[in-house]
Amino acid sequence: MSEHTTALVTGANKGIGYEIAAGLGALGWSVGVGARDDRRREAAVEKLRAAGVDAFGVPLDVTDDASATAAARLIEEQAGRLDVLVNNAAITGGVPQEPTRVDPAVVRTVVETNVIGVIRVTNAMLPLLRRSASPRIVNMSSSVGSLTRQSGPGGEQTTGPVSAAYAPSKTFLNAVTLQYARELSGTNILINACCPGFVATDLNGFRGVRTPEQGAAIAVGLATLPDDGPTGKFFEDAGEVPW
Repeated sequence: MSEHTTALVTGANKGIGYEIAAGLGALGWSVGVGARDDRRREAAVEKLRAAGVDAFGVPLDVTDDASATAAARLIEEQAGRLDVLVNNAAITGGVPQEPTRVDPAVVRTVVETNVIGVIRVTNAMLPLLRRSASPRIVNMSSSVGSLTRQSGPGGEQTTGPVSAAYAPSKTFLNAVTLQYARELSGTNILINACCPGFVATDLNGFRGVRTPEQGAAIAVGLATLPDDGPTGKFFEDAGEVPW
């Protein structure tokens, strides 16, 4: 078994996921770059290694049971355990997303990746996480998933456009995160959700105002929480986000 801290970041071949992998790698950790596209995954691994990161590729399609199982097997062979899981892979579903216009199939597809994918990968990795002295799970959410902010005044300025797929998928993810925290209460596994802010990535056509590196900082912080750190919470750079 490797004595190094080992992390897996899903959707790590680009954007925020890549920067999370880079941030964790800068700590001297071994980082699994989870991605389904072989070429992009290996290009990311090569770039990280060139920057001095102990990175390795993990073929992973979060919508496929067999893929998640195979990824867990690979990490077990690579490291013997998993210390940190960052569930970052996500899709928006495109437009239109107004509830009166959205295609129900789009909602289903978004939830399959953004919520069920997180459950699938988390459950596949839990046996390896339980072998860690200080296991951490970080779910990349978004402030658009905050019902408090969605229903407050000036919501358009703080929580994005009306959405019946992406935003509710993040609300769903927050709820699932809380249920994991309840079930895992009393164990040493800490699980939290976080919002990276409005980051310029291909997810939003690079309209964001923050860099992927800035967006990754909150996840790196939650991945390195002390043993008495919070669990079952929702954070952004400024602090806790209301549900």
